[in-house]
Amino acid sequence: MHESVAAMLQSLTLRPEAGAADTFVGTSIKMPHNRVFGGQVLAQTLIAASATVEYSRPVHSMHGYFLRPGDDTQPIQYTVDRIHDGRSFSTRRTQGLQNGVPIFSMIASFQEVVTGLDHAQPMPDGIPDPESLPEPAELFAELNHPRASYWAAQRPIDIRYINGPIYVDVPQPNVAHQAVWMRCLDRLPDDASLHRAALAYASDYTILESIYRRHGVPWATEGLKAASLDHAMWFHRDGRADEWVLYVQESPSAQGGRGLCLGRMYSRDGTLLATVAQEGMVRVPS
Repeated sequence: MHESVAAMLQSLTLRPEAGAADTFVGTSIKMPHNRVFGGQVLAQTLIAASATVEYSRPVHSMHGYFLRPGDDTQPIQYTVDRIHDGRSFSTRRTQGLQNGVPIFSMIASFQEVVTGLDHAQPMPDGIPDPESLPEPAELFAELNHPRASYWAAQRPIDIRYINGPIYVDVPQPNVAHQAVWMRCLDRLPDDASLHRAALAYASDYTILESIYRRHGVPWATEGLKAASLDHAMWFHRDGRADEWVLYVQESPSAQGGRGLCLGRMYSRDGTLLATVAQEGMVRVPS
């Protein structure tokens, strides 16, 4: 198994804390800046909450707030509150804590699988196949920087940009939307809960980039500061995170040092799997 995928799976394997009901402990993947990756925290909170709900009730929505930056050298404790268990729905509140203070807080809802009305916004037309797009290693081969090395070879998710990345420069025209293909670098176990968590993990990688693309601001801009503030995700249909997923993203607004981005995740056959919304802090030096 690819080393980075094995590290992701290890981080998503939470251990119950001895003597504390509905409390779990997780470790973090090492990051170049020593701050916990937000997608990892999203996935771990889903794993913790799901462990307290019957398997027949998969998660259908989650809403979380990033409260403090996490330290990737320290474990994260996840406490789950069983807020409600009804005939069809269950609600859980999960907090991730380090050194006794919360770094992330989330409420998630779970539902029994039922039939009902069914429709979905179709996948955009004219999207090139992921195999025709450059691999991360190709994009960062000439960049001698620790973060470039991480992006090229150490992330567990393969990301292929439809219109080119914005790491060093921003391709023209400056538009408030983009799309990427994503998939886990290696095969994952056949566990639907794990695949939902892995999609949540991947959803945090590029979601804010539509803001910067709109204003021609690359990630390499000196003094650029970015941080996820909140994250919401709705799971519509099951899919596999180890098969190609098209992540379509747009930013309807940016103002006051914040920006909002929306995303839709499609399987390769056009099935709408999930919808994502995130607001982030976006501070660009004048």
